[in-house]
Amino acid sequence: MGVPELMYSASPSGVNVAAAALVTVLWAGQPLDAQIGPNRAAPACDPAFARLFAPAHPRIGLPPLARPGWTSRYDVCPSTEPLSTLAGADWTVEAVSPLDAFGSAGAYDRAALVRLYHGQRVRVARGWREAAGQFESITLVSPYPDSTLARLEPGTLIIRLILCCT
Repeated sequence: MGVPELMYSASPSGVNVAAAALVTVLWAGQPLDAQIGPNRAAPACDPAFARLFAPAHPRIGLPPLARPGWTSRYDVCPSTEPLSTLAGADWTVEAVSPLDAFGSAGAYDRAALVRLYHGQRVRVARGWREAAGQFESITLVSPYPDSTLARLEPGTLIIRLILCCT
């Protein structure tokens, strides 16, 4: 029985894009017009989603990105809002494979995730914003799995890497 050469996509994706977004934030200067629900209450974040789809110990990175006194954390929040409502006006929405959407940083069962989507692609939008002295790298995923990977939810999962000073 042969083993496939590449079980997962080799392209950078999911939460791994956060480092590239941070580089863009620090060096490019102009943020995307990221308005995730500017006139809405913030969605309730669920630690179960963070355990599944975010790294256990997020790190800012190596110099020049690492800065003394800065911290990083992930918030992973389900929302009933459609992705098109949450994404910034100039964000690109892509249809990607589930493994590309969620990346390789979390502890989720990759095979269960692929089975759950039954070969369908996932809509993803990525961007960032700067507010109140902190940077946020944002990934929006729709539809998204429930925290048990048993069913797909119709709203949007908001994955935010938040970088801030202490």
